[in-house]
Amino acid sequence: MNHSIKNVLIVGGGSSGWMAAAVLARFFSKQIKIQLVESSEIGTVGVGEATIPPIRTFNDVLGIKEADFLKQTMGTIKLGIQFENWNQPGDSYMHAFGEIGRNLGVAGFHHYWLKARQAGVAEDFWRYSLNEQAARHNRFAPMETIPGTQFPGLTHAYHLDAGLYAQMLRAYSEKLGVKRIDGKIQTVDKDPESGDIAAVQLESGERLAADLFIDCSGFRALLIGEALDVDYEDWSHWLPCDRALAVPSEAAETITPYTRAIAHEGGWQWRIPLQHRTGNGLVYSHRHLSDDEAAHTLLSNLDTPALADPRPIRFKTGRRVQQWCQNVVSLGLSSGFLEPLESTSLHLVQQGLTRLIKLFPRNGIQPSDIEEYNRQSQIEFEKIRDFIILHYHLNSKTDSPFWRMCREAPKPESLLRRIDLFAGSGRVFREQDELFSETAWEQVMIGQGITPQDYHPLVDNLEDQQLREFMNSWQRIVDKTVAQMPSHNDFIASIK
Repeated sequence: MNHSIKNVLIVGGGSSGWMAAAVLARFFSKQIKIQLVESSEIGTVGVGEATIPPIRTFNDVLGIKEADFLKQTMGTIKLGIQFENWNQPGDSYMHAFGEIGRNLGVAGFHHYWLKARQAGVAEDFWRYSLNEQAARHNRFAPMETIPGTQFPGLTHAYHLDAGLYAQMLRAYSEKLGVKRIDGKIQTVDKDPESGDIAAVQLESGERLAADLFIDCSGFRALLIGEALDVDYEDWSHWLPCDRALAVPSEAAETITPYTRAIAHEGGWQWRIPLQHRTGNGLVYSHRHLSDDEAAHTLLSNLDTPALADPRPIRFKTGRRVQQWCQNVVSLGLSSGFLEPLESTSLHLVQQGLTRLIKLFPRNGIQPSDIEEYNRQSQIEFEKIRDFIILHYHLNSKTDSPFWRMCREAPKPESLLRRIDLFAGSGRVFREQDELFSETAWEQVMIGQGITPQDYHPLVDNLEDQQLREFMNSWQRIVDKTVAQMPSHNDFIASIK
């Protein structure tokens, strides 16, 4: 294309569509006409009710205050994800946000913990995590730094009602001039010379033309998949779950500030506590668990009464090989799908939008911009993919063909290298601005049974007594800080 972008059409609403509308309106409302077309007759998947900390940056960019956000989305605080039964029945560990302990020089805290553990002077790894201890005691208070110190405080994200979040962003976007059109798309018109999408035709007969299209049409991938025929890279040989059931249940009396991911025979169950209800679901492999068995498993393991029948969702884990093709950028489910084990769905939309803003064309779409967008997207998806596979690969369950298959199946070389490095020397490195921190990788690998054979030699610079006091002092700081926090229920009540 050799002309500037004057008209943008977002195809599809839901969280991804209205996130796109809000961000584009925030930055370009004075330069570009932005429209969104969606049908009120077509529902959205809506499983992305748990988030990770970068969502706070997204809201900050839009100028949305946390208290307003929590009130309008019936949201709660999330300090991490508790994984239950991923090794043996009854066990659990948490992937807590934020850091654990504090690093001394280039040797991470976990190296000091490894030596202290060998010497019998260290407790459980998560006793030194402020986030995990606050979550375990159902406490929360906004905290940039630990009182009286310069150490980082709590790192938090949210649980939210995705439908209410979409409504909130719709109001925000329309206030900035985004036009919403209610209608079903009947046909897609392509430019015969360039191959670009020229317009979409609605059942009403209305024709909507644009220079740039954002495909938020869900699994259907109306533009990027059906119209442009961009291939889909299937990752189900690494991540075999292909179905989910979702069901809301009544709100719990105690609102826990963390998500639960509970392993079952042929998959795993999520539990996401909101102010007005609890979100639940079961992700499973239909080859190892029938739909009826999945529904029975899910409903039998709710801790509050169900409010509806389970809703089925079918998916194929993987990614679109080009997430920007011609004049179409795909976001959300149309761009790919990674199961919600680490709550990355909304984050991938956020990152896609961030890349689009950075590469937004002024005098026409350039092939080099498309290439860079797709290069970054591929790296991001693959790194998150490896992190999710990690949980399955390290399971030690022996009572299920599904879990044995997950453990024994071939894995990406990129993942196996990381596991081998950590198992041998306790070393883990974050690569190319990938999403998950070194501490996140450490928690999952330690939590699922890897104890490194060695620790960093710098740890030996501390005398035994110094090491003992280092561990004890940090534990005292964590315990004192958590004891002074209000309960999570009280915090939520304070913002209503």
